[in-house]
Amino acid sequence: MTAIAEDRRAYRNVAVLVTAQALLGSQITMIFVIGGLAGQQMAPHVCLATLPISMIVFGSMTTAPWLSNVMQRYGRRNGFLVGATGGLLGSFLAVYAISIDNFWLFLAGSYLTGIYMSAQGFYRFAAVDTASEAFRPKAISYVMAGGLLSALIGPQLVSLLTSGSPVATVDRFMPVYYAAIAINVFGMAIFFALDIPTPPKPEAHSPKGRSRIALLSSPGIAVAVICGMVSYALMNLVMTSTPLAVVGCGFAVSDASNVVTAHVLAMFAPSFFTGHLIARFGAERIVAIGLLILALAGGVALQGVELGNFFVALVLLGIGWNFGFIGATTMLAAHHDVHERGRVQGLNDAIVFGCVTFASLASGGLMNCAGADVVQGWSAVNLAMAPLLMLAGGALIWLVMRDRQPA
Repeated sequence: MTAIAEDRRAYRNVAVLVTAQALLGSQITMIFVIGGLAGQQMAPHVCLATLPISMIVFGSMTTAPWLSNVMQRYGRRNGFLVGATGGLLGSFLAVYAISIDNFWLFLAGSYLTGIYMSAQGFYRFAAVDTASEAFRPKAISYVMAGGLLSALIGPQLVSLLTSGSPVATVDRFMPVYYAAIAINVFGMAIFFALDIPTPPKPEAHSPKGRSRIALLSSPGIAVAVICGMVSYALMNLVMTSTPLAVVGCGFAVSDASNVVTAHVLAMFAPSFFTGHLIARFGAERIVAIGLLILALAGGVALQGVELGNFFVALVLLGIGWNFGFIGATTMLAAHHDVHERGRVQGLNDAIVFGCVTFASLASGGLMNCAGADVVQGWSAVNLAMAPLLMLAGGALIWLVMRDRQPA
């Protein structure tokens, strides 16, 4: 059997997941552009400006374990439909919260949006469910590449829907959430083309798999989780503050949207070849390169606050995230058995998005409260990358050196 024939079902599922990533994923880029700006106008204190973004990530963190169990028990399709429903309800609630200027209700809507973000995180895992071992890294990369279209659709919709609106009113963001409602409604239909079998129910004599503590005690899993956590958290730390920094330095909301567009394009464009690089050079080396690029992004951001600095730093940030996160996902997929899939994937995403939640919350505090002005706040955000980069780099070096030692 040829490789293409063996993976015919996998190719179909990857196509479905790429489409979902492109369409449904655009709501996340839209909301990440405006969430902090809306929060800045609605929050009782400026330090809470990015709390809506934090609530999205917190929602993703807290729902990942049970959503993973839903997929393990009832199938990927039902889990993804639950996620889109969460995004739909979250956007409805956000519209209502803006209409009555209620920040706390706006946070509740953000939390529900986090259910969709959690489901989107499982697209990459679903890509390998029906794929051969050789096709798995490429399947993950292709699904992540679907974010290219979401990078174009989301921020540009923000620019289109907010242009000409009064700058001083938070109501200008309501059309963005109306668009997110429509995206979730139409996006649900995509998942009915998905062809991933529901995992069989475990029998009494079936292997139960390792406990969560035992899974995290596995060196390969532990380092994969750390590297994925750091790659995603640092990307979110800097990206969350970017619209605040760009607008705070005197540029327009459309400029912030364009910077975020360039960033998200850089997040997903490398996905067309990241899987090939991993297959050739190994996941660990690609993760290491990703961490180095993230460090370079921070260095560029610290050189100044011209629009060009924002563009270059955010492009590097996207590429670094791509290499680090896809590499870590591939590492994770190689270190657990099929019957451990639901447990380890839910555990991984709960830990990853827990750290991302903290990073997005810290982002607003550092940006608005760690310095006397926007420039000092932006510098504080980028300097905060250093400790986590050293953690992930140290863990990766330890794993590589450990694997090289004779048994």
